[in-house]
Amino acid sequence: MEVGKLTVTRRTDIGKGESRRLRKTGMVPGVCYGSGLETPLPVLLNPKELAASLDPVKRQNTVIEVTVNGETGGNATLMALLWDYQSHPIKREVTHVDLLAIDPEKAVEVEVPIELTGKAAGLVDGGQLHMVRHDLAVRCRPADIPGKILVDVTAMHIGDAIHVSDLTLPAGVEATLSERLTVVTCSAPEADVAPAAEGGEAAAAAPASTDAKSEKKEEGK
Repeated sequence: MEVGKLTVTRRTDIGKGESRRLRKTGMVPGVCYGSGLETPLPVLLNPKELAASLDPVKRQNTVIEVTVNGETGGNATLMALLWDYQSHPIKREVTHVDLLAIDPEKAVEVEVPIELTGKAAGLVDGGQLHMVRHDLAVRCRPADIPGKILVDVTAMHIGDAIHVSDLTLPAGVEATLSERLTVVTCSAPEADVAPAAEGGEAAAAAPASTDAKSEKKEEGK
């Protein structure tokens, strides 16, 4: 299992003023919660070290070995995922971090990016590929979290669609979404779709015109 490493410090002073002071020193406040923790654990960490601990492919799904300094009786170690983070709206600097403590032997639910491979046959005929989903929610053990889900679109023709049920997932990984959900479609060129739409509008307008004539006849009676 690929594991990043990160050292954080238990935070005893809590509050907006203290958080602002920490950020001025290059550190950011955070909280760790989850498996093995009875209550959320306030911590402070270096955002640059956090970024360096992430696998370049798995990114937020990297399993991180976190060493917590300042625990009673010495340092403590836990396994965690970067669950969430907040950043400054203008400076884009990380301002707060949420770490989720996990049990390496128990399954977790995460979202994994989807990547299309191959060239769809329908593109030769002028078709267009549309990705309906860019990520897939899956459930698996931390060691089995894939970096991405590959979807081969080579055999797709105009009118074809690939659903969650059509995906080939790695061993030990299962999708948590409905199997009927669409992942990618190959549709006809927009120029071919437009006339059909116009015809449909004309057909829809015809009954309305007939109804109007009927109403006028009824009024004349």
